[in-house]
Amino acid sequence: MNRLGQTDLFVSRLCFGTLTIGPFQRNLPVAEGAGIIREAFERGVNFFDTAEIYENYPYLKEGLKGLGERAIVATKTYAYTREMAEKSLRLALEGLGSGYVDLFLLHEQESEDTIRGHKEALEYLLEAKEKGFVRAVGISTHSVKGVLGALSFPEIEVIHPLFNRAGLGILDGGAKEMLAAIRAAHGAGKGIYSMKALGGGHLSPEAPAALSFVLEQPEISSIAVGIGDREDLDDTLSIFAGKQPPLRQGRRRSLSIEDYCRGCGACVAACPQGALALREGKAVLVGECVLCSYCARVCPDFCLKVF
Repeated sequence: MNRLGQTDLFVSRLCFGTLTIGPFQRNLPVAEGAGIIREAFERGVNFFDTAEIYENYPYLKEGLKGLGERAIVATKTYAYTREMAEKSLRLALEGLGSGYVDLFLLHEQESEDTIRGHKEALEYLLEAKEKGFVRAVGISTHSVKGVLGALSFPEIEVIHPLFNRAGLGILDGGAKEMLAAIRAAHGAGKGIYSMKALGGGHLSPEAPAALSFVLEQPEISSIAVGIGDREDLDDTLSIFAGKQPPLRQGRRRSLSIEDYCRGCGACVAACPQGALALREGKAVLVGECVLCSYCARVCPDFCLKVF
């Protein structure tokens, strides 16, 4: 287990990313998803990442029932006022069936200015921490400026940055710039657990190399990886153990386009297959996708994922 910065949270190197099992991706029945979560815990994973917007608290409530402090859950909120933060905390406590939240993050902070714009919510979460309803507070970010911006706030204990070896999804730089920011944050005492090591699924064909690259960074205490089924869990645990996962036959992945696509058209121009088009202001799949990931490399909002 690794200590997450200067908090009292000790986490497994693998963090179970729960978005994949939930209603917006695999949409597994709650009992099935909860069973995978429980199996992950029994196999040594004690850290689970979610967010209010994922709408998957029931999976964690069922899967982690009775484990108490042995399991650590991080959630996120887009709240920027006290009232919104209070509602988010209440939803988390009720949804997870817990008297506290281990780690509460302000979701997708882009810079120091963005964090300042959420200061009211941050202050509420810090008050909740003093009262014992939250154990640690932090931010998630897809930008280098977000990581560096957090350094201006000593009360931010944990940073959850997007980081992969190809730099996919980083808003304002590449892997080199993000790693430099991560190292600066770690040096300042911030706990770091990263996301998107597989670039939203686009690096899945090279998963062992992609995950190993992030695992080699000592500043990163834990790596959140989306787990959608038991094969995902088996393969990911194998890679984290330094083993080559088995070659899966007949396993099909597909391209998913998020609802927040704003129709900039960059992906359409980049697709060598002509498989994407704009319809009613959104990118849509109109041809055969070969999962080359050229679209993901040019999307400014990281709307295109593979799972």
